[in-house]
Amino acid sequence: MRGLLLALTLCLAGEAAASVSDVEHAAMLAADRRSAEAYILDQFADADLVLLGEDHAIRQTLAFVRDLVPQLHRAGVHNLVVEFGAEEDQHELDRLLTSPGYDADALKRLMFRYNSAWSWVEYRDLYEAAWRLNRSLPAGAPPFRIVNMSYVYRWHEFAAPRTPDVLQRVFWRGTVDGFRARVIEDQVLRRGEKALVLTGTPHAFTRYAMPRVEDNNEGFCGFDANWLGNRLLRRHPDRVVSVLVHQPFPNLPGRQPALVQPAQGAIERIMAELGNAPRGFDLKNAAMGALPDRSYYAMCHPDFTMADLFDGYLFLAPFRELEPATVDPGFVDASNIAEALRNYPDPDWKSPPRDLAGFRAHLAGMAEEIRNRYRSVE
Repeated sequence: MRGLLLALTLCLAGEAAASVSDVEHAAMLAADRRSAEAYILDQFADADLVLLGEDHAIRQTLAFVRDLVPQLHRAGVHNLVVEFGAEEDQHELDRLLTSPGYDADALKRLMFRYNSAWSWVEYRDLYEAAWRLNRSLPAGAPPFRIVNMSYVYRWHEFAAPRTPDVLQRVFWRGTVDGFRARVIEDQVLRRGEKALVLTGTPHAFTRYAMPRVEDNNEGFCGFDANWLGNRLLRRHPDRVVSVLVHQPFPNLPGRQPALVQPAQGAIERIMAELGNAPRGFDLKNAAMGALPDRSYYAMCHPDFTMADLFDGYLFLAPFRELEPATVDPGFVDASNIAEALRNYPDPDWKSPPRDLAGFRAHLAGMAEEIRNRYRSVE
């Protein structure tokens, strides 16, 4: 405990937001023996939606959510909402997850239909966990659902540069997060149910507005508050909680290294004092939330602290132990390579492959990029 107090004192010393009381309350984290699973389940006591902001394709995150599925159901949470699935396939997905046999090939095709480059095995493991749970339930028990909140984008319509006309052709059913918010309302909230929402970090922002440089605004700052979580919280106040999964933060523009540790490394130091045990903790209205952060997220936000970003935090492992999910080399083959190339996602972010060998090399490279990204965190 003395080592924890010393680490906290060093990282908070000199910060206006910090006080002796902050240090004393943060030290109480050592006495909170709730598991990471219990922390997430506890959030549903006061919320219908818990948005879990992930850095995509991290093995430990997906294993955590997979193993949480039966516990969610026992706690009365019967929905896992996922980003990587198409609303067009919801009826088929519901059927597959309640069918007598597990059809791995069919579920793989549904993942491909949404994103032809999303080969990660661990995302499909979520389907199998839901199916296994449903097979074990007594007659009459509500099934556990995985709800697809996205739709099939028409990437074959994309052409540089990005203009409103181009984006309207690609995102033909409307803005992505606007669509996702409507799906969650229809499939969860209007049914009087609860859901864990697994989504990329920016989409899970609720109270936080993403900054951007704007030449003609006062302070030269503009803000994007139209992410999924922002929209849901505006329309359903007090029903939405956001929890961030431990991940690197982007550095300020033009600064190196490109990625930095949250709270200037304080979280990793504190967790190391506690033996790096997986755990969740509050940021909003909590001492841990007073930890200052100087990453990109702090730009245009004076006196920025972790509590300004998310309501809670989930720590599963230190950066040196986090690993990419598993690439499925057979996700794209001779039977679907034409469609994979035709609807290759985000072609302006990375040049599309030209053939099957190139596509498979791209999939393998996605895993290596994650490894390199996490090794670079200082």
